[in-house]
Amino acid sequence: MNEYACALIIDHGRLLLGRRAPYRKSYASKWDLIGGRIETGETQLEALTRELQEEIAIIPQTPAYFDSLPDPHVAPQEPPLYHFFRVETWSGTPCINNHEHTELAWVPLSRAGTWPDLALQEYSDLFRRLAAFYSVP
Repeated sequence: MNEYACALIIDHGRLLLGRRAPYRKSYASKWDLIGGRIETGETQLEALTRELQEEIAIIPQTPAYFDSLPDPHVAPQEPPLYHFFRVETWSGTPCINNHEHTELAWVPLSRAGTWPDLALQEYSDLFRRLAAFYSVP
């Protein structure tokens, strides 16, 4: 099974999303969370740290597990599993650092679940639960 570590990057009631590049194999031009595949021998947190450095040039400080979801849309027979971590502090300034995303957006947490063009429809519920965790109406 393929597993992924993904960041729920939160700053002042906002969630950071990245628009996937139009040539990406899965979810091209859709809004997604920053993260990537957990490589052989890596822990979830090691993969999260590596991916955030590679993709948006930040190093997370004390990420905290939030939830996991399978993605039946990519491979229904063997769906990848996404592990989500809250990231509230980091070093560096988020910026596009490689070819995976074409833009970044800070989305109000109260609107993240209804943001257009999300990569996964399941994000709507995940983002609503995240907003509830932070007591955002």
